[in-house]
Amino acid sequence: MVKLLYSLFLSAQIICTLASTPSSYNAYLDQRPTGDAMELAGTVNAALVSMCRPNCPALAMFRNSTAANVMLVTDAGRTKILYKPEFFTSVYESYGDGGILAILAHEVGHAIDAVAPPHWMKSGWAPELRADAWAGCAFAKMNLSGSALKSSLMTLSKYPSPTHPNWATRLPVLRAGYTQCGGDGASFDKASF
Repeated sequence: MVKLLYSLFLSAQIICTLASTPSSYNAYLDQRPTGDAMELAGTVNAALVSMCRPNCPALAMFRNSTAANVMLVTDAGRTKILYKPEFFTSVYESYGDGGILAILAHEVGHAIDAVAPPHWMKSGWAPELRADAWAGCAFAKMNLSGSALKSSLMTLSKYPSPTHPNWATRLPVLRAGYTQCGGDGASFDKASF
């Protein structure tokens, strides 16, 4: 039994994690997400579905106390967004819905990029930058208010993955995604810091 559990853990491939410390993720502790989290995930999905249709990836979302803040993993042919409940609570208390939307948009960006890279995205961008560009696109498609956009950007700056470049490199990529998907560059610039 221990061998089986170990092999199941090893079969999960981590695509992205927004945490600086490693996780001891245990798939057996996956639980249904909260209604609030599902509502916000639905908002991100609605914003980006037109960009990948008909090849949109199937994503599942779970809360899991062993997740490293937020993770995107593939496991047994399924792609999952995992979030640590305490992390989402902390982000929400600091940044509101805009913070949660930003994190989900970044993770969904990784999944969409694998099936529907847009013509405007630079092929030389590393996967984390490409996910940031998708997040910027989602912000424009969700038509975030100025304060929600500012909260979204602050959240992404505060919680990078271990492989993200510095914020000065990320911000223009987020802006490119935002403007390519119909967002006003001046509004983005006003919300950025």
